[in-house]
Amino acid sequence: MKKEDKLGIPETRQHARKRKQKRVRNWIIGILAVVCAIAAGVGLYAAHLYKTAEQAANKAYDSENAVKTTYGEFNGKKPFAVMLLGTDTGALDRTEKRGNTDTIIVVVVNPKKKNYTMISIPRDTMADMVGDDSNDVQKINAAYSIGGAKMAMQTVSNLLNIPVKYYALVNMGGLMKLVDYVGGIYVTPPLTFTYSGFPFKKGVRQHLNGQAALAYSRMRYDDPQGDYGRQKRQREVITKLVQKLATADSLTNFSKIANNLSSNVKTNLNFQALKSILANYSDCTSSSDSDYLHGYSAYVGDAAYQIAPTSELQRISNKIRKLLGLKTATVSNRETELNSLNETAGFKFGSGETQNYTIYDPGTTADSVKSGKTSSKSSSKSSSQASSSTTAYSTSSSTADYSGSTNYDTTYSYSYNYNLKLPTSKKL
Repeated sequence: MKKEDKLGIPETRQHARKRKQKRVRNWIIGILAVVCAIAAGVGLYAAHLYKTAEQAANKAYDSENAVKTTYGEFNGKKPFAVMLLGTDTGALDRTEKRGNTDTIIVVVVNPKKKNYTMISIPRDTMADMVGDDSNDVQKINAAYSIGGAKMAMQTVSNLLNIPVKYYALVNMGGLMKLVDYVGGIYVTPPLTFTYSGFPFKKGVRQHLNGQAALAYSRMRYDDPQGDYGRQKRQREVITKLVQKLATADSLTNFSKIANNLSSNVKTNLNFQALKSILANYSDCTSSSDSDYLHGYSAYVGDAAYQIAPTSELQRISNKIRKLLGLKTATVSNRETELNSLNETAGFKFGSGETQNYTIYDPGTTADSVKSGKTSSKSSSKSSSQASSSTTAYSTSSSTADYSGSTNYDTTYSYSYNYNLKLPTSKKL
């Protein structure tokens, strides 16, 4: 976090865009990369590489957030989920031990379909920080910096009403090295742009080294899909990297890959669990699907947030629970409570305008909102100030595909405008 942010001094978007070393929105390969690296080592170079993989996994193991696994949990018949986190540390001169997780992806591995599904949660999504007893909300990327992996898992679990037991985290310093260690990756850009000196041309397959891959995953202001477009490119790179790690070619630098993972990855899956995953789920890395949680722009006080409507929270919850073989259940939490109260006050999801969103005190009723006799933790902005948002959402003006699956059916479509100034912000 910048010093001026800690002091509460606002930073304009124009100033932020001039900073060459802007906070990177990382994407990660997390535990899937560990699994693929182990798979390559055990299969072809047995004893030596197996030991190397074991040492790397043990070094990356987070015993503080250890979870007891049940018998048969990774038997190759049951699906399982891992929350992947990417932190803004380890590169660009960042030395913080615990940064914001600007990338949050829930990965569900499905042995019946022999694939894995990645579901992104945007960094600016409003969420109750579970575990701080404040009933206050922050942008969800702050959960890890405030309360570590435990708070991040609990916050995502509560937001979507899904079980989140396992996580894997990687920083961007390790990310760049890992791409280089596997000999780079190939991507096909969905649009033409130049970022950090690296040119990308729409529809033209090109090879990326670590720095180029990082640049490819960073850009969002020139993407007509904004942050959602960036998420899609991040998921593309994850898929390509996992595929590359699963090949025998990666064995050339296996020791470097393992050491890089152990130094830059943290996970609460121990080596025994990883071995079971290797033995029973290795064929699930050959195919993938993707989705994301969609929110709408709104101001909480003077800070810009993404607010996910209750119907969208329920859609994503249903999807993940079904993938895990669980019955669907109603999402009911602080976020759905606030959504209901704000809609009572006149907030309209999908209105095409950026509105003010109020954080009402716990226990506030719809009747008190109607009568105006309420208290809240956020002040409203004038409608003229709120209209200067960088992102305007529409329900009819775009046909862009935000899903990585050809059979994904969504009722949402959006349009974006990035020519206006960002409001000042004092919050995370």
